[in-house]
Amino acid sequence: MTQIYAYLHFDGNCREAMTFYKECIGGELSLQTIEGSPIEAECAEAMKDKILHSSLSKNGLLVMATDCGIPGGVVRGNNIALSVNCSSEEEINTFYNKLSADGVIIDPLKTQFWGAIFGVITDKFGIRWMFNYDKNQK
Repeated sequence: MTQIYAYLHFDGNCREAMTFYKECIGGELSLQTIEGSPIEAECAEAMKDKILHSSLSKNGLLVMATDCGIPGGVVRGNNIALSVNCSSEEEINTFYNKLSADGVIIDPLKTQFWGAIFGVITDKFGIRWMFNYDKNQK
């Protein structure tokens, strides 16, 4: 089933923000640091304890977040994206190609270290979209 979630970008305080959201909303919080991840060697030593990916889930609610930067840096207003979890390779290609028309490709669709096809664009209206298709989903 195709779903859209909010994906938040923080400038070093992702752990603090997501812990606060958990205290407010409840649910299950998962935090993955850069240290120990497949991209650890690519990152500065100061980034090792920062959050690569986090998720807070409760009863169908899902908010995801990271400390990893975005082009131009994190500024209030550009720190949220719509994350689309697609149901098929055909769907991810269709959404990505149509929404990127007259927009900006930030990260071309490609298979990532977590095993999914993933890409990021900013559409012609300035909205950032993240697309993910887990080839192993059932």
